[in-house]
Amino acid sequence: MVAEHRVVPGAGAPADVWMLVRHRPTALRRSTRELATALADAHGPRFAVWHTDELLFGVQGGRLTLRTLGGTELPAPRVVCVRQVAGPMRDDREVTLLRHLARMGSALVNTLDAQLTSRNKMWQLQELALAGLPVPDTLTYATAPLEGVVRSRDLGTPCVVKSVSGAKGGQVFLAPGPGLLREVAGSLAQETPFLFQEHVAASHGRTLRVTVVDGEPVGAVLHTSRDGALAANIAKGGTATLCTGRHPRAEELAVRAAHVLGLDIAGVDLLFDAEDTYTVCEVNAVPGWRPELTAVVPAIAACVARRLSRQGRPGPRPPASP
Repeated sequence: MVAEHRVVPGAGAPADVWMLVRHRPTALRRSTRELATALADAHGPRFAVWHTDELLFGVQGGRLTLRTLGGTELPAPRVVCVRQVAGPMRDDREVTLLRHLARMGSALVNTLDAQLTSRNKMWQLQELALAGLPVPDTLTYATAPLEGVVRSRDLGTPCVVKSVSGAKGGQVFLAPGPGLLREVAGSLAQETPFLFQEHVAASHGRTLRVTVVDGEPVGAVLHTSRDGALAANIAKGGTATLCTGRHPRAEELAVRAAHVLGLDIAGVDLLFDAEDTYTVCEVNAVPGWRPELTAVVPAIAACVARRLSRQGRPGPRPPASP
């Protein structure tokens, strides 16, 4: 279990590096725990893990303030490693907290703008398409009734239906024909827009996840679905095969996608369009990774150290003498 350092009056220097995670009781993912351990080893008492439900923030006397629920005032950290899943973020809560930290001078990894773009799958596609990257043909809507959308002449089948803010393969299914699509439309959440996306048949049940850190590919995994299902996510029972370095053109495309979205850390999901040709499916601003991808944590730790150096504060502690 990672020790969660806290800032207590008189107990030493405040933390320069934070990891910000979603409120309790959600348990930290294994990859997040692994990263927290590495950052704690690197920064010692100047590293802290905070949950979003432990903090109060506001304006007092014309200055921005940050406090614990117990009333202890906190200085803004120099660097915040954001480990809140971007898709389900709440505008009026978690996003506002990130904005507050940024306005207090904290460097966010990833930045707020990048987080906001990544939390909406359509926003991602807009930016990627404008940059000339290959993406699936996609249709969505604003306030049009869903029943009218699924009857649109522009909407062809088969198509992939997914929530603009879904995560881990949730709220994703394949509509093989218009009849099923119309039947299912009545069961979709009305408050959440959906995307209707071209089905890339060559990649059915297969996705390539490339982890990119500071413009470098540091790991790649082939996800394969179970029993011919569309979604290949591990959370849906899929399998994972390490393939770092085996698809260099895919890794190059993943780096470009992360750059377009302004992400320091990204998990880029690619579809197999044809032989050694790929399409960007979506990009995750808070990726997890397999334990075997041993290069990811050191790369993120180095990224955080570089941001800390740019902020004019000491970096990680030197290793202890043998």
